[in-house]
Amino acid sequence: MRVNQLAKNLNITGDTVRFYTRIGLLSPAKSSVNGYKDYSDKDQSRMQFILSARNLGFSVDEIKVIFSRTDQGESACSLVRQMIQQKLEETEKQFEEMVKLRSRLSNAVTDWSHKPDKAPTGNMICHLIEGTYTESSQLETNSESSMTPSLED
Repeated sequence: MRVNQLAKNLNITGDTVRFYTRIGLLSPAKSSVNGYKDYSDKDQSRMQFILSARNLGFSVDEIKVIFSRTDQGESACSLVRQMIQQKLEETEKQFEEMVKLRSRLSNAVTDWSHKPDKAPTGNMICHLIEGTYTESSQLETNSESSMTPSLED
């Protein structure tokens, strides 16, 4: 099948197929008659795998590593399990950071709605943002000191 047929079968664009071909994840046969690339059922399966892996957050480089294993006849399942576990842990950390950021943003919206607008000065650009760093530094210092055992403990 040609690029457009493969793309149509998977509901993607021809450019997507061409991209993965260009970077070596798909290896279509080249027709000696007209030079067109002919994609096999194996290419379609690989493209479906790529789409599924990308949907799970796997990078192109990670997919290349997985294919290098399977192309040598080895199972990539244990590697994929490790990679997905690591992705989950990274996502959890990012999620926690996003929750903290959301809280800071929400607090800023509430706090700033009661503060006046001020014209910039030589040392100040926007007092709302500039005060945030000082306030968050003080909060972090206070929370760190509350977690640090005192000499009396």
